[in-house]
Amino acid sequence: MSFIKFLFTKTFLKHLLLAAGLIVALCFLYLFWLSYYTNHGQKIEVPNLAKLSLVEVDEKLEELDLRRKLIDSSSYNPEFPPRSVIEQDPAAGKFVKENRQIYIKLNPSGYGEIQIPNLINRTRRQAEPTLKALGFKIGEVTYRPHIATDMVLELRHNGEKVEAGNSLMKTSVIDLVLGDKSLLYTQEPAAQDTPEDATGN
Repeated sequence: MSFIKFLFTKTFLKHLLLAAGLIVALCFLYLFWLSYYTNHGQKIEVPNLAKLSLVEVDEKLEELDLRRKLIDSSSYNPEFPPRSVIEQDPAAGKFVKENRQIYIKLNPSGYGEIQIPNLINRTRRQAEPTLKALGFKIGEVTYRPHIATDMVLELRHNGEKVEAGNSLMKTSVIDLVLGDKSLLYTQEPAAQDTPEDATGN
């Protein structure tokens, strides 16, 4: 029997059908195993972790079979409790698979300290923007007799004199003591620094 005639025999067709059926069955088994192994179709909604402590985060993620990876943050946000979550990825409401890693950033415990620049003998116009740009707040402005009006003579914090190079927490309030030429010509020099409103400045 020639090979071509054998291709059309019942025996060959029977084996061909059996082989095709076996291949289809193996494909179904492979897809079923792949679906099981990769948790195909299983989705977990990422919870909102904002303002939670690390302990609370671990408890919540463990219940959902999720993991977390901590990323430090150098920017303090006063609207969030210290050492609480301020940012997460993936975001809350997204759907992920089991054992997915959630990246979180924690709020630092407080503002960092910032070094005070040398502003003595600078003008008020120069000093105030510099301090604000560094994150400080401008407090009380007082004047004392000096030949140069609005020149910075002294910086104070909580009533204490601060020097260039000292460090204060960001958002600290710094008071300015400025010069006022007009006070040189008063008959009775002020015994103490004159508040801003009293000088008319």
